[in-house]
Amino acid sequence: MKRDISEFVSKCLVCQQVKAEHQVPSGLLQLVMVPEWKRDKVTMDFVTGLPLTLKKKDAIWVVVDKLMKSAHFIPIMIDYSLDKLADLYISEIVRLHGVPLSIISDRDPRFTLRFWKKLQEALGTKLSFSTVFHPQSDGQSERMIQILEDMLRSCILEFQGSWEKYLPLVEFAYNNSFQTSLKMEPYMALCGRKCRTPLYWTELKENQIHGVDLIKETEEKVKVIRNCLKAASDRQKSYVDLKRKEIEFKVGDRAFLKVSLWKKVLRFGRKGRLNP
Repeated sequence: MKRDISEFVSKCLVCQQVKAEHQVPSGLLQLVMVPEWKRDKVTMDFVTGLPLTLKKKDAIWVVVDKLMKSAHFIPIMIDYSLDKLADLYISEIVRLHGVPLSIISDRDPRFTLRFWKKLQEALGTKLSFSTVFHPQSDGQSERMIQILEDMLRSCILEFQGSWEKYLPLVEFAYNNSFQTSLKMEPYMALCGRKCRTPLYWTELKENQIHGVDLIKETEEKVKVIRNCLKAASDRQKSYVDLKRKEIEFKVGDRAFLKVSLWKKVLRFGRKGRLNP
């Protein structure tokens, strides 16, 4: 009888909708494949709700390279048209790095419009969207936004003034900060040598590489970076899977989608404690 009751409850629609969860999440962590080369795969997201600057900017477009972890922070207005965003994409991303093979983003209305999809189709870029209410699919952008907000907040508290004024310096500082997953700085991973800062080459004691040696050195760095990222991803998966259980789905199976509070989708309203 106990087995029959357990089976009945597990298949009861009402029970699955209203009962609190006491089990580990289902499904093991699925990793995004490590790109083969620089700028093959990028992630992007928006930082919104920022104070309006003198240049009428109130948001930041964050674009991060999936392999090299180098980032671009583009100040924008949240109500920019898609035409304006497309122009910025061409002038700030494609102009500097070429066309990526794939873009990972959330389901922001700007990224799901037909115009954006057709633009990327014409450029030969594949669009990959995260699952609704599950930002973990683009965890790189979410983590990058946390770092960016912390750095901007520190600059404003220390030096005062508008956040837009410090955005280029924040981008420079981030791209020259050591990344544990890369075992080096994003700038060095991208360009093959340390960035020239107020310190001189003689003080850094760096040897400049030219010609064929530079190409070989760059290829070796990419191999090392891919191996480091693969090891970091595998390590992350092993930690996460300890608190998850494997589950298999068959064609035609239905599954519940858990929504997150951060998306303002509430399980219980303020006036309805027992609402489903």
